[in-house]
Amino acid sequence: MNQGPIPCHVCSSRQTPVAFGASDPGLLDRREFLWRFGGGLGGIALAHLLGAEGLLADAVVPRTRAALNGGLHHPAKAKRVVQLFMSGAASQCDTFDYKPELIRRSGQKFDPGEKVELFQSDPGAVMKSPWEWRPRGQCGKWISDLVPHIGSCADDIAFIHSMISKSNVHGLATFMQNTGFLLPGFPAMGAWISYGLGSLTDNLPTFVVLPDLRGFAPNGPANWSSGFLPATHQGTMIRVGKPNPIFDLFPPESAKYITSESEKEGLALLQKMNRQYQAAREGDSRLDARVASYELAAKLQLSAPEVLDISRESETTRKLYGLDETITEDFGRRCLTARRLLERGVRFIQVWSGADNGFPRRNWDSHEDLARDHLDMGRSMDKPTAALIKDLKVRGLLDDTIVMWTTEFGRMPCSQGAKGRDHNPFTFTTWLAGGGSKGGVSYGESDEWSYKASVNPTYCYDVHATVLHLLGVDHTKLTFRHNGIDRRLTDVHGEVINEIVSG
Repeated sequence: MNQGPIPCHVCSSRQTPVAFGASDPGLLDRREFLWRFGGGLGGIALAHLLGAEGLLADAVVPRTRAALNGGLHHPAKAKRVVQLFMSGAASQCDTFDYKPELIRRSGQKFDPGEKVELFQSDPGAVMKSPWEWRPRGQCGKWISDLVPHIGSCADDIAFIHSMISKSNVHGLATFMQNTGFLLPGFPAMGAWISYGLGSLTDNLPTFVVLPDLRGFAPNGPANWSSGFLPATHQGTMIRVGKPNPIFDLFPPESAKYITSESEKEGLALLQKMNRQYQAAREGDSRLDARVASYELAAKLQLSAPEVLDISRESETTRKLYGLDETITEDFGRRCLTARRLLERGVRFIQVWSGADNGFPRRNWDSHEDLARDHLDMGRSMDKPTAALIKDLKVRGLLDDTIVMWTTEFGRMPCSQGAKGRDHNPFTFTTWLAGGGSKGGVSYGESDEWSYKASVNPTYCYDVHATVLHLLGVDHTKLTFRHNGIDRRLTDVHGEVINEIVSG
């Protein structure tokens, strides 16, 4: 057995072990050491199955770093995150960024005092929102009638109105919000959090993705890639509502020749082959990820059917999420599933709204008719999102769960054609609820048009730094050495937005 130092997972810029591994023997006991260096290759699903049947002399069960639930670098306020991503660019000036001057000047020439270059059009006249605005909650936050249910949660939400993207191209901007970089190949935030904090449970993935059933957002599964991190930290996709929600979890019904005994024999052979493969390719994380996936698959065969079965949820809960309405049923089912996953120990969940599948548009990219397209997207998302916040709050989970709502960029305050809005990378809105964030507050401002961020310009780096901070992680210390560079989620940027952090 290799007697060298145990590699650290979370490091400072000098790769000094921090918080666990060799620097803290209390978090690496004899059983975990043996599992990592022996069972990590040999355990896989076979060990789990044999252990479950009591056929191992001394079953070794891997720990999930639960000791880090309280934070890696400082006391954590949150344990888990659910990110709601509005694919296609949800309009800030039709949802959460109230601008009386925009309403007053509707129909006039859009003249912010500089040349306006749009993504695919010339600027039209100033266009007010098709929806009315009204104050919500005790905080009096002005929110559009497009999202009244989210408005009812205003006192639990911290709004960030000065977000900026470095691109007005959907694919690049979506990468940026998910990974902190415009280009592909970088780990998603969920992968970084999985890498840094590990799992809260043995039986479910650490990072789960619930895509829109109509299709993927731009970049597809690359949005939840582990990039250069060990492959085991990539997101696990679950297609909620499909007959086969997790690909290849169970053998097809036609494969009658697959029995419990043949599975064990096959896994034993696979174990032997994996050992030989790994011996010749030291440091290849893909095999480790594959081994881990087999092990997890055995556990998911027992846990997934239960967690994805919402039939036992009360009628009141089902109605809360809008499962009784066609427009909200899909997103509502995924939000309810997200709540079930969160309460069973999943660390990071993405729920996607919108698919990049051509025309008619089924995403937030409202170039042609904003009132039509945003109405459908807003109604489908609004009630289930509010239900998730309220349900988590009632169950005592909102206190340590971050609910994050975001999009890749915003939309212009002027019209495109007669009824649409073009891309706007210069300002948009992101908000956080729960998990140690302040409720009923707003940070940053856009200008009088909702055209550009004017007060406290904010990038994804700052939001990512804040989310990590709430999870007990110093974003400057969560690094991974890759191609001679100490990479991190926030690159060389990022400041914690202390104004929206409670206490």
